[in-house]
Amino acid sequence: MKRHLHTAALLLAAALPLGQAAAFELNLNKLGAALGNIKDATGEVDEEREQKIGERLSSKLLGAAALVEIREVQLYVNRVGRWLASQTERADLEWHFGVLDADTINAFATPGGYVFITRGLLLTMDSEAELAGVLAHEISHVLRRHHLEAIKTRAQRELTLNVMSALSDDDNGGLMDSMIDMGMDLYSKGLDRDDEYEADRMGVVIATRAGYEPYGLPVSLLALAEVNTEDDSIALMSSTHPPVSDRLARLDQLMEGKFEAYRDRPLASERFRAMRQQLEKPAR
Repeated sequence: MKRHLHTAALLLAAALPLGQAAAFELNLNKLGAALGNIKDATGEVDEEREQKIGERLSSKLLGAAALVEIREVQLYVNRVGRWLASQTERADLEWHFGVLDADTINAFATPGGYVFITRGLLLTMDSEAELAGVLAHEISHVLRRHHLEAIKTRAQRELTLNVMSALSDDDNGGLMDSMIDMGMDLYSKGLDRDDEYEADRMGVVIATRAGYEPYGLPVSLLALAEVNTEDDSIALMSSTHPPVSDRLARLDQLMEGKFEAYRDRPLASERFRAMRQQLEKPAR
């Protein structure tokens, strides 16, 4: 197709005055570059590129909220997260987990195996099983590449709409920057609700497979249901996730009678509370 476009360009350019022909050729080249950008943004993303996107998005998130400067807390959450990830089909991914020093109640995942949970969300929990359920939910987003697929869908739409503006733009570069901006927008607007429901379902299974009490995620959601939705600390999670009541109803229907054999597994509450005490200590 590219050869045909070039041939057509030569034929048309021959019929134009010299200055117009040069401009026509230049614009056609820009159109080809713009179409190439669309193909790059919407094609298959290999693991190396996925991790690069994840690194860039993680850097942006860390620019808004730093990591908690308590080594024991970070090590603890990484141990739990990496154990959960080891039970999945992407165990060989280079997984990273971090606790953000923010009072807001939320958790995030970026492509490539980067998972963050806020200090505010951790302080609503009472057991390691709850933490495992929430981390497994975020791990599921990475496994299913929910953010990558959402970015690709939006890129296809927006780059197609902007393809003509590229003809008058002196710089057709910055595709990665555009994709990162689209990714950051997802964290303020949220994923598709079906993606969140799928991550809930998968999260319960992953946590159970890893040896945790399967009701950790529902218990954590119940705690969130008790938080005033008008409270600023939960405003972002409320706006980017389906209503907690809907998530609980779907999990109740999914889990009814199917996870009872795993119900009495240890919650690891004491171990979790020891970590949380570190988190609750005032900054020095």
